[in-house]
Amino acid sequence: MGYDYDLFVIGAGSGGVRASRMAAAFGARVGICEERYLGGTCVNVGCVPKKLFVFASRYAAEFQDAAGFGWRDVTSAGHDWKTLVANKDREIARLNDIYRGIMERPGVEILEGRGRLVDAHTVDVSGQTVTAENILVCTGGWPFVPDIPGAELAISSNDVFYLEECPKRIVIVGGGYIGVEFATIFAGLGAEVCLIYRGDLFLRGFDWEVRNHLRDEMVRRGIDVRFRTDIRWIQKEEDDGTGAHREHLLVGLDDGDVLDVDQVLMATGRVPQTEGLGLEEVGVTLNHKGAIPVDDFYRTSVPHIFAVGDVIDRVQLTPVALAEGMIVAKHLFGPDKPEPLDYTNIPTAVFTTPELGTVGLTEQDAKDAGHNVAIYRSHFRPMRHTLSGRRTHTLMKLVVCKETDKVLGCHMVGPSAGEIIQGLGVALKCGATKAQFDATIGIHPTAAEEFVTMRTPIS
Repeated sequence: MGYDYDLFVIGAGSGGVRASRMAAAFGARVGICEERYLGGTCVNVGCVPKKLFVFASRYAAEFQDAAGFGWRDVTSAGHDWKTLVANKDREIARLNDIYRGIMERPGVEILEGRGRLVDAHTVDVSGQTVTAENILVCTGGWPFVPDIPGAELAISSNDVFYLEECPKRIVIVGGGYIGVEFATIFAGLGAEVCLIYRGDLFLRGFDWEVRNHLRDEMVRRGIDVRFRTDIRWIQKEEDDGTGAHREHLLVGLDDGDVLDVDQVLMATGRVPQTEGLGLEEVGVTLNHKGAIPVDDFYRTSVPHIFAVGDVIDRVQLTPVALAEGMIVAKHLFGPDKPEPLDYTNIPTAVFTTPELGTVGLTEQDAKDAGHNVAIYRSHFRPMRHTLSGRRTHTLMKLVVCKETDKVLGCHMVGPSAGEIIQGLGVALKCGATKAQFDATIGIHPTAAEEFVTMRTPIS
């Protein structure tokens, strides 16, 4: 049977774009459909605009710190939120054009519309039917908002980039990447921030020391952090109590407290976006989360249907989706068959202020895996703040196996943590030992040199 395409991709996010353009570069006939925006969550309502907002949020502190270096007249005259949003929108539009170009150049045909599986080789794209020998599903995730009274009054991480005004007072619910990042973003832009998390400590899965250190730094920056607390209801009010008209929100917590704020951001997780795609109707198995189980080469329970990215709920990071999409393209059309993706030692960063970066095993995970570990720690005031006067500290931590001397984990909270941990990710991927770290000459004066000068274990 002749098909319209060798590969048809549903969803033009990071994984879908990478798989489609590389498959086309290998000579395959490729089509892709997208119902919203090219580049998916990361480019449009995720990593890229979030990092731009992070940059914006750090300038107020930079202005304050400048006085300690002799800059007498450096002051902030106030932040213009509308300018930030407009400039962000312009940059995202530019990136959308770039994504269109990198797919069209190798010959990928882009169809605008929602894709839905009709059978194992047929996709309906908003009324247009196409056929393909192979189909790749990479529709990503979608913000989850808990079902509470007044939930419709809250915003999600999809909405936060399009607010007409920067809130003066905001409640953020959730303890993952999005929650803690936006807590420091809005605090940096001058808002009063209350971060609510129902667990004992945010960023579950990260090393306990860096989680505690980040909590202390956020509190020091004036963020009201409340653990073991949950939201119960949201109510809209249009009176400030004096008779004057002012739209605001009342937020009821499970401890009986009621907060008066301008905005509520629900950063309560994301769920795989699989509903309405026709997956189960054609025999594709979904798990209890709605995610798609796949094998080592991202094949679903139906031959010729594949899935990558957040929709398979393995590691929800853009570079991981890119790697998965690359493997699909190579597996189906490449001259050499790829090895399965190694999910160990994936570096990641949380772009709070200060940043958190990590790669490898946490101290607890290393112990749970049976390793006898030595812990190295460095806790210091960043050099620039000896003059700025800002009260903040950097934390660095190494987890080392005593028997093999292999470095199992590197963790950091401090300026440029993401940049520093990226380099250490290469070292861990190569199986570096503590002796090799010690033999590496540091760059002085930098914070990064601490990772190669920690000599005495604390335990």
